[in-house]
Amino acid sequence: MQMRDKIAAALKAAMKEKDQERLSTLRLVNAAIKDREIAMRAEGEGEGTVGDAEVLAIMGKMVKQRQESARAYEEGGRLELAEKEQAEIRVIEDFLPRQLSENEVNDAIEAAIAKLGAESIRDMGRVMGELKGQYTGQMDFSKAGPMVKDRLAS
Repeated sequence: MQMRDKIAAALKAAMKEKDQERLSTLRLVNAAIKDREIAMRAEGEGEGTVGDAEVLAIMGKMVKQRQESARAYEEGGRLELAEKEQAEIRVIEDFLPRQLSENEVNDAIEAAIAKLGAESIRDMGRVMGELKGQYTGQMDFSKAGPMVKDRLAS
């Protein structure tokens, strides 16, 4: 529960500092985590607590949603709303690990393929599973997927 502790500590600090922007974003993160726990309990998965990997996945999804919203607001000429989304992204990214560069992603893909002995496109699911297990929160899997597919297709 290390990530949950970091988020809780940051939430308390934001309350003390009266940083409303950071506070509201952290409350949204907490709510998303609690929603996932409730869904897990309803599905009967474990005792209904999320681990660090799940928290990272939730936060990664939140960043992606905000990026899409910011892009839509910019296209619609609503720059003040786009800036609010960008500010929320910055708060969430404080908790995410550093994103891998494109070269590091390529190296990770090559290493996963070599480790698993993947040879064809049929092995793509195993390779993606390996990458998600090791690089959750550090890699954009929507971009890594086509890279894995290209590598396995050749």
